[in-house]
Amino acid sequence: MGKTKFENKVIWITGASSGIGKALAIALSHYNCKLILSSRRAAELQLVKQQCLHPENVKVLTLDLAHYSEMESVVDRALTFFNRIDILVNNGGISQRSPIIETSIEVDKKLMEIDYLGTVALSKALLPHFIKNKSGYYVVVSSLMGKFSSHYRSSYCGAKHALHGFFDALRLEHSKDHIKVTMICPGFVNTNIARNALTGDGSEQGYQDDMTENGLDVNTFVKKMIKAMRKEKFEAYIGQFEKFGVYVKRLSPRLIHKLVMRSKVK
Repeated sequence: MGKTKFENKVIWITGASSGIGKALAIALSHYNCKLILSSRRAAELQLVKQQCLHPENVKVLTLDLAHYSEMESVVDRALTFFNRIDILVNNGGISQRSPIIETSIEVDKKLMEIDYLGTVALSKALLPHFIKNKSGYYVVVSSLMGKFSSHYRSSYCGAKHALHGFFDALRLEHSKDHIKVTMICPGFVNTNIARNALTGDGSEQGYQDDMTENGLDVNTFVKKMIKAMRKEKFEAYIGQFEKFGVYVKRLSPRLIHKLVMRSKVK
């Protein structure tokens, strides 16, 4: 499948103001599709829009995933732009870096509200539209941490694991409606995710770690992500050596435990 996979489609991307979402929006703008870009930051979204190939085919819609009770009205607004939505890329979210013993339950709650409940609420609000059209495609940016866990990411791992449980069920229930789901599982990608990650008291970490700094270039990642979307894969593991952790976990949960324990992940 080539560019025709996305031609004339309406694609809605959350978390589109930076990182993976920004790079994905710019890449997809070359595919003769229409885009809706969302995040909390309107000014940054406008800058991304201007970097797209055909900005006249791009609409900006601010949303805060933490306000998950508002998602039905957000979907209503989104549908006014092009009268339909074909693909929802659930990319918005935050990460966390802190030992469990030092992590406030409020941080766990915030990660679940944004990374899980916000994503689920938005997807559920759009679901009747997909059912009505007998067509729809959810692309969910999870993480390799949704398949196995690592140090100092307990809240993040919990939220990402939860996403897999929900969207596997959605895929099962709505295959009859021709609704598809792809779970994108990044490893280390060189974005600001570590800088913006919450620490145990809820403040931002504010600095990059070596593993993230040396991760995949974001544009390289997006090319692989688009390839997975073309193929409508159930799951795609995109990273460097760390992606093999998924297969090791299947083979031996004890072995992946030992390997992660020996790693220098911070």
